[in-house]
Order: sequence, then structure tokens, then C-alpha cells
Amino acid sequence: MATPVFEYGNNLETICLVWLDAVVNTSQDNINAQQQFRQIINHLETFQNVQDCKQYLQQTSNDDRIFLIVSGRLGHEIVPQVHSYRQISSIYVYCMNKNRNEEWAKHFTKVKGVFIRFDQLKQQIQSEQLKRMENKVDEPFLMTMTKLNDMIDKSTNELNGEFLQSQLLIDCLVRMKPNLTDKTELINICKNIYANNLNELNLIKEFEDNYRLNQAIWWYTRESFLYRLLNKALRINNIDLLFLFRFFIRDIQQQLKRCQCLLPVRVYRAQLMSTDELNQLTNSLGEYISVNSFFSTSLNRQKAIKFLRDDSFSSDLQKVLFEIDANSESDYSKVYSNISSMSYYSNEQEILFTLGSIFRLLNIKQESNGLWVIQMILSNHNDENMKILFNNIKDEYSGINNETSLLSFGNILHQMGKYDLAEKYFHRLIDELPNDHDDISKCYHALGVLALLKDNYDSSLNWHEKSIEKLKSNDVHLADNYNCIGCIYQKKEDFPKALDFYNKALDIWTKTYGEDYYKIADYLNNMGCVYEIEKNYLKALEYHQKSLSIRQKCLPKYHSDLGASYNNIGNIYLRLQQYDLALENYKSSYEIKLKSLPSQRISLAATLENIALVYEQKHLYEQALSYYKKVATIFHETYSSTHNSVIQIEQDIQRVSSLINSQRLTAVF
Repeated sequence: MATPVFEYGNNLETICLVWLDAVVNTSQDNINAQQQFRQIINHLETFQNVQDCKQYLQQTSNDDRIFLIVSGRLGHEIVPQVHSYRQISSIYVYCMNKNRNEEWAKHFTKVKGVFIRFDQLKQQIQSEQLKRMENKVDEPFLMTMTKLNDMIDKSTNELNGEFLQSQLLIDCLVRMKPNLTDKTELINICKNIYANNLNELNLIKEFEDNYRLNQAIWWYTRESFLYRLLNKALRINNIDLLFLFRFFIRDIQQQLKRCQCLLPVRVYRAQLMSTDELNQLTNSLGEYISVNSFFSTSLNRQKAIKFLRDDSFSSDLQKVLFEIDANSESDYSKVYSNISSMSYYSNEQEILFTLGSIFRLLNIKQESNGLWVIQMILSNHNDENMKILFNNIKDEYSGINNETSLLSFGNILHQMGKYDLAEKYFHRLIDELPNDHDDISKCYHALGVLALLKDNYDSSLNWHEKSIEKLKSNDVHLADNYNCIGCIYQKKEDFPKALDFYNKALDIWTKTYGEDYYKIADYLNNMGCVYEIEKNYLKALEYHQKSLSIRQKCLPKYHSDLGASYNNIGNIYLRLQQYDLALENYKSSYEIKLKSLPSQRISLAATLENIALVYEQKHLYEQALSYYKKVATIFHETYSSTHNSVIQIEQDIQRVSSLINSQRLTAVF
């Protein structure tokens, strides 16, 4: 069985301790101190000069939280340069001369003290770490946002990518049937991560010996490696670690379901935010927020606000209180529960929302005391957009008994563009399955698709041939392999073979599902592209129009595949010099792409470039220039100035500008 490989040098927790001192790694006292610090905060980075330390700090995410220890001399130099970094939570000056260093340190609010004794420094860091674990108000708020009102007529791969990816991953992990080895794999990884941390190793051993599925919430709410690793994995989308955590995520989910709140509740969550984070929310009223972690809240408003009264937090952060109304009528799986009886900390009046809960942002206001109140409501089954989203997710990836599998997981990773990870999990599934299992053929097919996406044509062909060998002669899935083989030969410019395999795929689907089945449109589209390359434009037009007709019957109005069909038809009319028809189809393509794929700007630019080309062919140079400039704006925002696309579009603009000048001179004379 293939176990995920981790780079253990990377910080897999949110909090990190950074120590800057010229003798941090040469003084025996400091080396001993490092070991003690690692019992408090597992990840410790040491630096002996300002340049290396600053470079490291700049590379860390704003969502990390850093405790920075500095010597007096180097601290005096680096603190003014890095004090404003969002990721730096606290600074400690560890030196020989307390009075002298207090003079400069007092001007920086993040400096928590100047220390000449190690035991006092250690106690201060330990105290602050415990305080942060208790109130959690400065933890990153793991959220993605989308306008689900715009999602009608879109397939799931056309919604806000980050929003949907978080939902797909969560849904797949929660519904994936656990294996007996899951816990062992996770424990082995954790032992390696915390190899130098005796405290955590003891907790890992306790978890290994005593964990039961009805204790998941108790373990999650306990100050331990589980909470820290899971939340960091969710924040940075560490797929391998999330995969190992799937049994634990599923157990928490099941506990929440068993104790689901039956009555409406109003709950509160205190949070510290940067001004930019708050502004992002302020500009998103009416939108939907997916919280990409288990979301802890309190029934007690005053208890929640209490955590914001700590004066030790940076003054440049905004104090925020989420006020959330939730109703248990929801018929999708985003549950919440009062976990007071299940938590490690009893009597906390804590309501825990499940992973990936979706809220609608209703209002933001500031109270007279400066506190920002953000009002949200949990989305439920009365929200038609939410029903569409979750039905699409379950329809596309559900397996037997509404469960997902490693095959589903690999397909989702493919959708996310994580091709190497998808390959790894398809290979893992192949290793786990018996040789005669039906999913082996599907894995081979999926690996063939991934190889084609990487332009590894021979490898792709080999995978599809292996997939075909596993299938019976009348299996409808042969069509998928034939279609992909057609794509391979098209890429290799062997067009007769490409058409032969496309026709084989077309014949299977037509006999099985009839002429209007949606997949047939894909094959017709591919064949149209081959005929276009062969300059058989009338034949190409015939196939693209047939493809469009099927897609119009089967797909929503603004599905991206319709945009592709219109674009391809526009290409043919351009070749046939029927410019008005080309323009009509290109503009239809652009309108659909703008609504279905607003974030995929390169695709939009391609259609805009086609429109510009038509206007240029019609000698309407002013209109052509206008569209070329729109393309240039996208390219300049996407590529470097030396990219071929940027160079080419600038040449297009210069060419058309010259034609405009020539046209004007001709008009004058």
C-alpha cells in the first residue's frame, strides 16, 4: 500500500517559533533551550543573521502565526523591518542587557517583553501559547466565498474554483468508507512529525491505544497534535494529510449527526482580523461563505466577547464578533451540535458546526465600542441554490450506498488540476484492488487521460489499451477509451486513425443511448476539430453544428461546452470567410464564457482575440483594435512581459494601429 510521502521539514502546524541569534546554534545553552522550546511549539526555525531570517519570514503565509525570539543586537535591526508582518504574533527579546534593549523595544507593540533569564522567557511563551489555544481568536479564519446566485445553469466544475474544491474534497472525504489501516497510517506520520517532541509523542501513544470513534470530538477539542495538524492541513489544502485524517473527520461528522441540534440557535464567534480581511467581507454582503474547518461557536455572547478583551493582541487587528442564526431544518449534511457533553472541556456552551458549513453573509456593523458585528445565517434546504450545488456534487461522485471511493477522490483531484496527486491515488487504488475488479479498468482509463493532459501520448495510449483489455467486448465504457485514443492520434496528427476511433466511440454511444446523448456531442465536436485541421470546412461545420444541437438539448443555457461549440463554429465561418456568421458565433461564445467561466480569463481572451481577428478581416480596424486591447489587458495581468502571448498581442496592436493610420491618411487624400 502506498503511504503518502511528507517533507517533514515543512511546518505542518499554524504556529511556528523563530529564533534569531548569532550564537543560536553554537552555544550549548541555546541548543538545550531549543529542545525545551520544541516541547511548547513543535516547529522551530533558527537563524544567525538578519537577512536569512527576514527572507524566511517574508516567505511564510499571512495565515501562519509566528513567535519571534531575537537577541538584543539583531532584534534592534530586524524588528523595525518586520513588525508589521501579519504572521508575526509576538516578539521576545532574549538578551544580556535588559535596560538597554527595553529602550528600543518599548516602541513596538508586538514585543511582549525583554528577558535575560531563559526560564522566564520559556514561561512567557508557554503562557501565551496556552492562552492562544484557549481563545483561538487569532487563528486564521478558513473561508472561501462565492455568489451562488450566479450558479444556475453551471456545472460543478464552473463555479468558484476554490469554493467548490473545498466542498468537493470535504464531501468526498466524509463519504469515503474508512479502511482498517487508516489510523495506523496517520499515527506513523504523526510520530515522524513529532519525533523530537516528547509531550506530543505521549499523546500520540495515548491516541493509538485508547481512541474510539465515539471519542472523536473529545480528541478534537483537546489541545493536541490532532487539532493543530488537521486545521493546518485544511488551510493549506494538504491533500495527503487530509486523506489520512478522513476516518477522524468522518467520526466527528457522525458524532455531530447523532447529536444534531433540533431547535434554531443564535451563536457567536470572536475573531481577530486584519483590515484587509474585514474589507473583503464588507464587500461581500449577500454572498456565501464556506468555512473550511470545523467551526466552533458559543451560545453565550459575553463569553465569546471575553476573548477579545485581551490587551496582548496587536493593535492593528480588528475585533470581530460573528453572530450566526442556524436552523436544523437543513436536509444536506452540514450539521451542527451542542458538544458540551462530548468536548474535552465541559460546560463551554459550545456549538460546533461541521466541516465546510456554508453561511450567507447578511450584514456588517460597528458598535460604539469599536466591535465589528458580522451577521450570518446557516444556509439550509430552503435555499434552492444550495440544493443544486449539493445535488450536483453527489450525482457526479457518489458510488454504491452513497459512498465515495479512491476513484472518486482521484477524479476530484483531476478536476482540481492536481494531476500528480491524482495519479498517485489511482495507483494506490490499483495496488489495493484485486486484479479482476471493475475499477481497475477505470483507473487505467483515468491514468491515460492524465498522461494525455501532460502530452505523454505513448504512455496515454498504453494506459487506454490496458483499460480496454480489462473490458468485455460489449462494455459501454469502451467508448471513453476509444474517444481518448482518438484524441491521442489527433495530437500526433494521424487524422485518419483519430477519426476511426472517434467513430468507434460514436457508434457505441449511439447504439446504447440514442443520438441525443450528451457525450455524443463531445465525440462530434472532436471529429469536427479533425475535419477543420484537414481543411474540410463544410464537414467540420456539419459536425460542430450537430454537437451544438445536442448540447442545446442536454445542457443548461450557460454551460461552458456551449461556449466551446459556438467558438468552434465561429472558427469554421472565419475559414470560410463568412465573417458576419463568424462574429455572431464568437460573440455568443464570449457571452456564455463570461457567465460560466468568469475566472478563466485566458479562455475569454482567446474568444476576444477571435472577434478582433474577424473585425480586422472586415477592415473594421477601430473595432479590431478595441478587442485586441482587451486581450492585451488580460495577457499583461496573467503573463510576464517576455511571454510569447504578450509579445504577439503587442505586435497585433501595432499592426492594426498602423492600418488605422494608413486608412486615415488615405481618407485625407
